[in-house]
Amino acid sequence: MAMALVSTAAKAGDSLVDVRSVDATIIVELRYAGRNNLLRQPLYPHGARALARPEVASGLARAQAFLRRYQYGLKIWDAYRPVDVQAKLWEASHNSDYVADPETGAGSLHSWGIAVDATLVDSWNNPVRMPSDFDDFTPAAMWRYVGPSREVRAHVGLLQNAMLRAGFWGSRTEWWHYTIAHWQKYLPPEKAKSAAQILATHWGGSL
Repeated sequence: MAMALVSTAAKAGDSLVDVRSVDATIIVELRYAGRNNLLRQPLYPHGARALARPEVASGLARAQAFLRRYQYGLKIWDAYRPVDVQAKLWEASHNSDYVADPETGAGSLHSWGIAVDATLVDSWNNPVRMPSDFDDFTPAAMWRYVGPSREVRAHVGLLQNAMLRAGFWGSRTEWWHYTIAHWQKYLPPEKAKSAAQILATHWGGSL
C-alpha cells in the first residue's frame, strides 16, 4: 500500500524509502492514517508506511541508536505527506504557524520527503510524557518547553538532542517536527530560496 503514497509524490519524486526498512526498531504510528488527527478522519490509505528520503531514514536510524543508549526510542507520527493531504490540512487550519500552505513557496517540506514528525517511546515502546499531543496548535507545542514538569523537560530535551546529533533541525512552533539539515539540496533553487525566507522565522537549533 506504500505505493499509493508514492504515486502522488509529485514533489518528492521516486527516491523514497520505508523508514522501517532502514531500522525496524523505529515505531510508526501515522496519525493521518487514522482518526486521531486534526481532521478526525483518515487521510492516508490503509497500510500506508512512513516514507522519507534515504538520507532522512538514515538520520532517523542514527537518532534511534543514540536514544537506545538511554532506554528510549523513536515513534514516527508522520513522514512523507502527499500534496493533496497537505491541501486538506491547510484548508482546515489556515494557520501558517503550524501548517504550510501548499500553494506558497515550497509548500510543506513533508511533501518533499525531507521532514518527519517524531516523539519518544520507552524501552517497552510505550508513549512517554511530552509537552503536548500531536497537532496541538497551542503554545504547549513550542520547541522550548516552559512547563513545570522535569520529566517532560527531560524527555523533550532528549528527543531534541538525539535529532540534532543525527542531522535534523527542529521547528519553533512544533516540538515534534524535524527537517533534515541540508534540505535545500532536494528543492529546485527558486523553491529553496522562497522556503528559506519563510523558514527563517520558524526554525530553532539550540536546546
